Amino acid sequence: MAKLAGQLVEALEGLLGVPVPLRVQAWDGSVAGPPGAPTVALRNRKALRRLLWQPGELGLARAYVAGDLDVAPGSDLYEVLSVVGRFSERPEIRTLHLGPRRLLGPEARRALGVALRAGALGPEPALPPEEVGHARGRLHSRGRDRAAISHHYDVGNDFYGLVLGSSMVYSCAYWTPEAKSLEDAQEAKLDLICRKLGLRPGMRLLDVGCGWGSLLLHAARHYGVTAVGVSISTEQVALARRRIEEAGLSDRVEIRLQDYREIADGPFDAISSVGMAEHVGSEQYRVYAEGLHALLAPGGRLLNHQIARRPDHPGEPYRSSPFIDRFVFPDGELSPVGSTVAVLEEAGFEVRDVESLREHYGLTLREWVANLEAHWTEAVGLVGRGRARVWRLYMAASALAFEQNRIGVNQILAVRSTEEGVAGLPQTREEWLRRPSRRPGGVPADTDLGDRPSVR
Repeated sequence: MAKLAGQLVEALEGLLGVPVPLRVQAWDGSVAGPPGAPTVALRNRKALRRLLWQPGELGLARAYVAGDLDVAPGSDLYEVLSVVGRFSERPEIRTLHLGPRRLLGPEARRALGVALRAGALGPEPALPPEEVGHARGRLHSRGRDRAAISHHYDVGNDFYGLVLGSSMVYSCAYWTPEAKSLEDAQEAKLDLICRKLGLRPGMRLLDVGCGWGSLLLHAARHYGVTAVGVSISTEQVALARRRIEEAGLSDRVEIRLQDYREIADGPFDAISSVGMAEHVGSEQYRVYAEGLHALLAPGGRLLNHQIARRPDHPGEPYRSSPFIDRFVFPDGELSPVGSTVAVLEEAGFEVRDVESLREHYGLTLREWVANLEAHWTEAVGLVGRGRARVWRLYMAASALAFEQNRIGVNQILAVRSTEEGVAGLPQTREEWLRRPSRRPGGVPADTDLGDRPSVR
């Protein structure tokens, strides 16, 4: 078929009832679509077959991860995703219903004829191996949560090192004017958390979902705390323990392979939860909030750093991303920041501060994508081509989602006030964000820890 791309675009536009904003390059070499628009390449018939079996985001994701669909040379992934995102939000697309009448109409018959002549009809292609199968167990049970966390985090610490860089921090950085690199911005974020928590020598810190231990290392080295970090990722725990030992901090920092629901050795003077609460789920969030409240000493502070979704479109149910759920974060859930604040307060916390870092996450994700692309061959060697493509797609799409205000991320500072109602915070925000005075080694001036080797 010499003009396959033109026939495919015409058939799709007839089915949708609106012009397609992308150029399409078919496997026969033909190209069609609006001049100057970014171009997607259908590498083979299987790409079209995946879209016929699963129209929409999931079919596109499967085709991209499998390599059946790609961004054509000369086009940019961010630009393609931005165009697709704007197109999917158009009212006529959001409300499009491919019911029996439309699927049996003349437009659908013409589209089916094009697919038939292209040889794209046939059995559903096998799912990419990177896609999660049917989840087992009760939603957000401990066993199912362990499996979901393992799917995403236990893909190899070396791979994460390529993507995240030497800081090994998997949450949005804090891009201060002084930050000249991703590592600088991540260190600024770690320090911001420590200052918000009011950490001082001798305090006991709990880091829920501690990742590879970067916040614990920073808090122990620079603020003199003793600390406990918990994670249910075996690979994270292994590397975090090694980093703590190499830093000479094993006497003051403990890393546990433990679910947050199993922690029973409070109280803690401060609790941090950074990029973990998205995995908790709405059914368990009250348990999460009440559990952290019980573990926190009166007058202690909680720093909850969490991605938030926008409130639902009026009259429409919340729709999670099928790509994210199947390929990236199984069972992950996002809530509006207002809902999170409400549950924390219902659990007994007093919320004292909410800071949005939305733009900071867009910048961070673009840095991670650049790291992945700069080490693409090595990354593919570590985790395979399909998983590397999952990461490139999810991080680029997420960067745009933050930049375009479709999702946000917030640091919520809450306190467990004393029975007398004392929150323990200084009078002004400037006071409790002020950095403590430090001796030359970076340790607060009012403690005596001796010299500690750098972990960077």
